[in-house]
Amino acid sequence: MQRGPTPRAPNRPRWRTPIVPGVPASLIQPEDVVLTTLAPSQLWTATLGRLQLEVPRPNFETWLKGTQALRFDDDCLVIGTESAFAAAMLEERLATTISRAVERIAGRQVVVRFEVIADSDGPAIDAPRDPQSRTPEVADRAETRRGATDGPFGSLRLNPRYTFAEFVVGPSNDLAYAAATRAAAEPGRVYNPLYLYAQVGLGKTHLLQAIGNDFSARGMHVIYVSSERFTNDYIRAIQEGTTEQFRAFYRGADALLVDDIQFIAGKSQTQEGFFHTFNELHMAGRQVVVTGDEPARQSLLEERIQSRLEGGLVVDIQAPDYETRTAILREKAKGLQIQLAEDVLDIVASRPFSNVRELEGSLNRIVAYGHMSGVPVTVEIARRALGDLLNSRQEEQITPSTVISAVAGRFGTDVETIKGPRRTKEVSLARHIAMYLLRETSSLSSPQIGLALGGRDHSTVLYAQKKIEQLLETDPELRSVIATIRQQLGNRRR
Repeated sequence: MQRGPTPRAPNRPRWRTPIVPGVPASLIQPEDVVLTTLAPSQLWTATLGRLQLEVPRPNFETWLKGTQALRFDDDCLVIGTESAFAAAMLEERLATTISRAVERIAGRQVVVRFEVIADSDGPAIDAPRDPQSRTPEVADRAETRRGATDGPFGSLRLNPRYTFAEFVVGPSNDLAYAAATRAAAEPGRVYNPLYLYAQVGLGKTHLLQAIGNDFSARGMHVIYVSSERFTNDYIRAIQEGTTEQFRAFYRGADALLVDDIQFIAGKSQTQEGFFHTFNELHMAGRQVVVTGDEPARQSLLEERIQSRLEGGLVVDIQAPDYETRTAILREKAKGLQIQLAEDVLDIVASRPFSNVRELEGSLNRIVAYGHMSGVPVTVEIARRALGDLLNSRQEEQITPSTVISAVAGRFGTDVETIKGPRRTKEVSLARHIAMYLLRETSSLSSPQIGLALGGRDHSTVLYAQKKIEQLLETDPELRSVIATIRQQLGNRRR
């Protein structure tokens, strides 16, 4: 009698020997590499760190930024998206790139599937931890708007991990942190509106949601939306004739938090809706916090919106320096419940990553590599895990001449003038900014930076860098100038 194929035991996935660079395949046993030993969130965070370098920024921001790993289904990694449309677009446009990135991180073949996160359209996590902390005024407003939140509009969920306690503070972000905590402590009374701007992955969304979580813990009604969600809500309200519900929902908030405001630029109808919503909330003394990727006055937003944002407090977040990068890595490692030696952290922190997301992705990649290879994470293991990433970043490294040229262009002068002996106020400032940015964007020593700028000695370089650091604390115009140059340098990298 002919026998059929032997059935596979239930719930026992088929393992493939992983490919781990630098580790002989013969030393890796299939039973030693189980998907559940590497949490889905770790694998996905490491993958996002890699995709950040491979996917164009607009695509990453639009389709990947809000995703999260949900679970493993046997050999399938399930990724949650905020909408069915986002899931479809990821499947259609980026599935191959994503699968390739996941397999390179995991060292094995993994199927990736996208599905909508349950309740992603629901209200924000704004239930108070202490109901007694709600003032009668706040409680009355909550009851008044209870029916309004049952409509077609909804706030995005706040991430409970994004708190002030989890935010690593350093010279690059201490002013933004101080402003955010003050706005959270006195909503609607100081720093209203608060506008935080920075390039991608530097912590502005973390601070924005930390404010929201702080408000929510006190029983305030918080609406947290991306500019895309606000746009979709406004357009739908016009199309479906529900503008009164739209107004009741958004203007009934105790605090409105809008992330990535730059994406409404060029959308005149949406800017009209935001302008009037902002005015109503501001006049009622409600807190408004907005984030963007550039100074308000240099954005493509309508002038009246720029003016409203500049009427409060505008603060930038800069790329983290070495010490801050090390502190961030230490905190992230603690969150992953893994202890890494200082020299291992130095391998990652010494690279001039332009944002925290890349930094975190690199850390997760090292941790994943250690899990899969079954060996302690040493300096050598860290170098193997980050080998191609480190090489690619070295190839992308901005040269000193690029930095000096960018500064010269911003000040309307030439490179030779900045390198030369002229000591007018404007030229000296440009020279000092170049020294400051060279320390931030390169691994050059102070004597090397001085040599690149016409043979200045290292004490001159250290003085210039310290002076710029001090001025940045009090001079918003200088912060704006440096942010513009950073953005220009970032665009050359991509």
